[in-house]
Amino acid sequence: MLKKESEKEIFEVFFRRKPANILVALRQNTKNRYGSILAKEVDCTYSHAVKILQEMEKANLVEFVKQGRIKMIKLTDNGNRIAEHIEKIQTLL
Repeated sequence: MLKKESEKEIFEVFFRRKPANILVALRQNTKNRYGSILAKEVDCTYSHAVKILQEMEKANLVEFVKQGRIKMIKLTDNGNRIAEHIEKIQTLL
């Protein structure tokens, strides 16, 4: 049975290096983070990180919390579970 197009797209997002690293980085540091710091940590441009994060927000894996002028990024419960599994896969490889 074929998956819906949106499910296929989000699956492809996670099996690329940068998106997986973004989720793991968010999980490893429990403090809320913002985009430019996160982009530096995973070695990608700010605009690329924002694009990935927007897709993750649509999939309910991260949420943006506005604090003053800054948008902080926080994993949802589902995002945290997925990040945990990605970490396990990384240790197996």
